[in-house]
Amino acid sequence: MVMGERRDSREVLTILFLCIMWYIVSSSNNVIGKMLLSEFPFPMTVTMVQLTSITIYSGPFFNLWGVRKYAADISWPYYFRLIVPLALGKFFASVFSHVSIWKVPVSYAHTVKATMPFFTVVLSRIILREKQTNTVYLSLVPIIGGVAIATLTELSFDMTGLLSALVATMGFSLQNIFSKKVLRDTGVHHLRLLHILGRLALFMFLPVWLMYDFRSLLHDPVTGTNVEVSYKVLMLLFADGILNWLQNIIAFSVLSIVTPLTYAVASASKRIFVIAVSLFVLGNPVTGLNILGMTLAILGVLCYNKAKYDQRQAKKKESLLPRYSFPIRNGTTPFMVNGWQDDKHQLHAV
Repeated sequence: MVMGERRDSREVLTILFLCIMWYIVSSSNNVIGKMLLSEFPFPMTVTMVQLTSITIYSGPFFNLWGVRKYAADISWPYYFRLIVPLALGKFFASVFSHVSIWKVPVSYAHTVKATMPFFTVVLSRIILREKQTNTVYLSLVPIIGGVAIATLTELSFDMTGLLSALVATMGFSLQNIFSKKVLRDTGVHHLRLLHILGRLALFMFLPVWLMYDFRSLLHDPVTGTNVEVSYKVLMLLFADGILNWLQNIIAFSVLSIVTPLTYAVASASKRIFVIAVSLFVLGNPVTGLNILGMTLAILGVLCYNKAKYDQRQAKKKESLLPRYSFPIRNGTTPFMVNGWQDDKHQLHAV
C-alpha cells in the first residue's frame, strides 16, 4: 500500500514538473520568437532554423533516450500520399505561425489559435465523415465568440497577422488528423515521426529558402545593401531553435503519461500561461474587453475538451454493452445473448 502511494506521488510530481517545464519553455519560445522577428523579419528563415534543430538534435538524443527505431518499412506510394503532404503542412503551418507572431502580439496570436477545435471538427467532418455530439458543437460557440471579441478589441490588429494565425491553426489541425492516421497505420514512434517530418521539410524547402530568404539576406531590395545579422540575432535564432525542439519533446512526454483529457486541459492552461507571460514581458497594450475575449475563447476550449472526453467515454460504454441478436426461426425468435441461445424466451415474429 505504501509502495503504491509512493509510486503515485512520484508520478504526480513528475507530471507537475513536466507541465511547469512545458509552460516555461513554451512561453520563453514565444517571447524570444517575437523579439527575434521584431529585429529579424524573416519568418521563413526562423522556420528553417527550427527544422534544422529538429534534424540535428533529434537523432542522437532519441538514440540515447531509447526511443524505438522505425517500425515496418513505409511503402513509397504511402510515403508520397501522406508523409510528404504532412511535411509540407508542417513547414507552411510553422511559417504562417511565425508570420502571425511577427505581425500581431503573441497574446492575440494564441487567442486566434484557440480556434483549433473549430477547424478540427470541420475538417474531421469533411475528410473523415466524423460526426460530433450536440455538446461538442455547442462548445465551439464561446471559442468563436471569444476570438471575435478579441479581434474587434485588439489595439494592434493586423489583417495579415489574423489570416496567418488562422491558416497556421488550420494547418496544425490537418497535421493532427493525418498524424494520427500515420501513427496508427505504420506503428512509428511519435518522436520518430517528428524527426522524419522535420528532416523531410528541411530538405524540400532548403532550395526555396536559398532562392528567397537567403537572397534577401545577402541583398536587401529596399536599401540595396547586405542585411547585417548581429550576434544578438544569431543567439536568438539558436535559442529559438533549441526551445522549439524542447517544447515538442516535453509535450510528447506529458502526453505519454497522462490521459487525453488531462493533456488537453494542460495544453489549454499552457496557452493561458503563454498569453499572461507575453503580456507581462512584452507589455503590449490590452483592453478589458480584449482580456474578456481571450478568457472566453480559452474557457470554450476547456468545454470542448470535456465534451470530446464525454463523447469518447459514451462510445466506449456502447462498445462494452452486450450484443443481442434475434434470428427468426419457424415463426419464433430465439433470444441470443453474447452467442448463447435461451429457448425459454421466445418472441413471436411480427
